[in-house]
Amino acid sequence: MSNGVNERFDFNAPLPALDEVHRVHFIAVGGSGMSGVARLMRARGLEVSGSDNAEVPVLDNLAAEGIGITIGYEAATAAALPDGTLVVVSSAIKEDNPELSEVRRRGLPVLHRSQGLALVLETRSALAVAGANGKTSTSGIATAALRDLGRDPSFAIGAEVLGVGANSGVGAGQEFVVEADESDGSFVVYHPRVAIITSVKDDHLDFYGTTERLVEAYRAFALTTDPDGLIVCCADDPGSADLARWARDHGRTVLTYGTQEGADVRIEKLAEQGWSAGCLLWDIAGNAHNLQLNVPGFHNLENAAGVVAALVYGFGVDSVDAVASVAAFRGTSRRCELKGEIGGIRVVDDYAHNQGKLAAAVRTGRHLRGDGRLIVVFQPHLYSRTRDQAIGMAEALDGADVVLLMNIYGAREQPVEGVTSDLIAQAMRRPCTRTHSAQETVDLVVTTARPGDLVLTVGAGDVTALGPQILERLAESTSSRT
Repeated sequence: MSNGVNERFDFNAPLPALDEVHRVHFIAVGGSGMSGVARLMRARGLEVSGSDNAEVPVLDNLAAEGIGITIGYEAATAAALPDGTLVVVSSAIKEDNPELSEVRRRGLPVLHRSQGLALVLETRSALAVAGANGKTSTSGIATAALRDLGRDPSFAIGAEVLGVGANSGVGAGQEFVVEADESDGSFVVYHPRVAIITSVKDDHLDFYGTTERLVEAYRAFALTTDPDGLIVCCADDPGSADLARWARDHGRTVLTYGTQEGADVRIEKLAEQGWSAGCLLWDIAGNAHNLQLNVPGFHNLENAAGVVAALVYGFGVDSVDAVASVAAFRGTSRRCELKGEIGGIRVVDDYAHNQGKLAAAVRTGRHLRGDGRLIVVFQPHLYSRTRDQAIGMAEALDGADVVLLMNIYGAREQPVEGVTSDLIAQAMRRPCTRTHSAQETVDLVVTTARPGDLVLTVGAGDVTALGPQILERLAESTSSRT
């Protein structure tokens, strides 16, 4: 069990000045976070290259933007890098990677992805969003709102912001929106002016080991904010609310948001209609505002309330303008993203991979299903998370009408004896169907779904590839009947 200390990177070490960097190379440049940082550095005029072990579509886009791409991890790639090249890696790249091994042998400077992003921040006023649940959507709402306000922010988010067409970008404004990932302790590098902490829950215990160490990491993150800045916490999440009290006790300015009576920015009268959601929002001065979003989900209303608090009380935006600006948000990729509709059957994809996100996805799916059924295809992510959260995941899935439960997507982890998706199936109150291959899962969806149903593919692994396959098969089935 890990102790919450990243032995490979010193996140408290000083970083080089960006104007001293001329060439940057990314190992695993095709990842969502890595590609975003690579784009940001290229936009700043740096010479950028990158390698990846698979020809994913994003690599073509990076190449079109002037980033040199190599497929495969080879020592020769690192050997050919000019002296002084700065190398950026993600936590997924192990020390025995042949390319990284050669970089280490040559003594080239190596930074974690988050440190590379921190370099690009420079003197910008950062808004960093952290939390077990909701940080991608909240970051997307903040980016869309600041763009709507004419602030032209820079941004780096773990998913593409719909309507913007990118997960990162360099703007002319002073604000910089950052999704701060807590999974490996790297979120302490950003030193933002304003931080939003959506939730503090048991997750990534494969790294932290204990809840106590996880909480300590969030406290450390809170203390990296500008002493004259602002910390915004969700009053509806017990962990975030506890952090708010702790940060206040340590001299920080803190505001809370949510449905709780004592929240500084409070929301009430939540309502959903189709693919939109709205509520009444009360600001600190006691003024009521009608907050409307063009995306579904009560959780997104909470996320938007946190953004409004950050904009108004952290960046000086007028409250009326801030509330209106969040309506510019159209969603982010893989967050309740409608992939298509065939024969009256809608297919939606969602990245939810822990118990809180899964519960929110199922809750939103139940609303969107209308008179049809909610068919959830869930692929658990990580053996450690499945072991620790099986009961909570089962409770979330019990809200669906039909559940197809896939095998665990191990990602960076090796299999753990006795840990399978059966742990979730056995904890469910209602029956589910276990599947063991993508083909079997697609076949079952196509034979099970009927007009009016909503099919929700959920998980952080390759389950996202099933949506297009399901739609293609549904189209073939519909065509054969006509």
